[in-house]
Amino acid sequence: MASGSGTGVTSTGRGGGATSSYSTPASLLPSAINAAPSASYIVSSHPLSSSASSSMGPTDLALSRSFIPRTSSLKDSMESYRAYRDERKEPHGVLRTYDILGFLSSGTYGRVYKARLKEDNALALKRNRRAAGSGAFSRTAAAERDAKILAEEESNVFAIKKFKPDKEEQTGYTGISQSAMREIALNRELSHINLVTLREVILEDKAIYMVFAYAEHDLLQLIHHHHVTLRSSISSAVLKSILHQLLYGLSYLHSHAVLHRDLKPANILLTSSGILKIADLGLARLSSQPLQSLYTGDKVVVTIWYRSPELLLGARHYGTAVDVWAVGCIWGELLALRPMFKGDEAKGDGKKGTPFQGDQLKRIVEVLGTPTKDRWNDIDLMPEYKTWWPHLRLEGYPGALYHWYTVRAKTSSGFDLLENLLQYDPAKRLSAAQALDHPWFKEMPLPTAE
Repeated sequence: MASGSGTGVTSTGRGGGATSSYSTPASLLPSAINAAPSASYIVSSHPLSSSASSSMGPTDLALSRSFIPRTSSLKDSMESYRAYRDERKEPHGVLRTYDILGFLSSGTYGRVYKARLKEDNALALKRNRRAAGSGAFSRTAAAERDAKILAEEESNVFAIKKFKPDKEEQTGYTGISQSAMREIALNRELSHINLVTLREVILEDKAIYMVFAYAEHDLLQLIHHHHVTLRSSISSAVLKSILHQLLYGLSYLHSHAVLHRDLKPANILLTSSGILKIADLGLARLSSQPLQSLYTGDKVVVTIWYRSPELLLGARHYGTAVDVWAVGCIWGELLALRPMFKGDEAKGDGKKGTPFQGDQLKRIVEVLGTPTKDRWNDIDLMPEYKTWWPHLRLEGYPGALYHWYTVRAKTSSGFDLLENLLQYDPAKRLSAAQALDHPWFKEMPLPTAE
């Protein structure tokens, strides 16, 4: 740290490791510390004295005591001590650690920025990598996994997601949003080559920042590039590799009882080396042994064009099949270079509950045909079926998925897998793990890991 006229402070790293020194300019120190200590500010019998003396050096202890008024209550003493501690804390924050390179995107959650690790921090990171790779621990399977994750950080470029408060008009601290809590908790526990890697979480100025490994593209950009710039379809080899990686990452999530609940092209990233990364776990939920129905916590999940029929008909209980349906919709979009079921979303006024998405259901029936009892035995048990279905006039539609697929794919290869991902009945849909074992992935061209 830059030094100058002021007070030198030495801090010890976690676990009693290496120490770091820095100087605090005298102008930034409280007047109680700059001035000669007066009798009214030093109390040897202060409640903090005994506990502080065990973990502080003589200089630190004298400084902390001088910062606490003689007449303060225990509560005021603690607040004064915290202010002193924050004053002498080694600086750490977003702008102290990263150089912001530009703006990437924004949404209901907040904004995402592209950033590069500052040079001093990058050098420290490289030293840590070398140290981690030199010991016996580096030969374990866990370290091999971590080495893959660290390899993603070699460019020292990251994506920083800044969450905005729940109520921006309030100047006070409103706490952490449910979406942020979910995403932080799950990303800290999950680790897979096809999931985005969380590097760290920073809480600064009452804002939450999540720092992720950077991925250069997403599937929405890929679709737009082929549709507008190249004006050509995505090759079967690339499409098959994307789907295989997507199902591989999704199978990992589902094996850990995690539902993503918002799979769509914009939330699926691609690195420059072609590795797919599932992102945005803000709507994700653990599905094992829920205390209440998933519908109770979140009445609207999954972006409308990728929402499964059971969700559209108001299912109170659902499982991993909602994510599998979304994969089928994404596959169709990669083929057609436009959303497969592009319905018009009905907007609610917030007073009459969640609006029924009849047009979206109609778009699905136009391609898949009318769902009969043979195709979906429990359709009449769906909460919205008796209320809305008779008014939709969707009887007698023939199935057109085979024609839809072969016209765009120029082959029937792969149709069986798509059909089994887009089954009306969630119980009949393949799981992500079952889809990975489908014979289509064993046909040429074979999918690659990149």
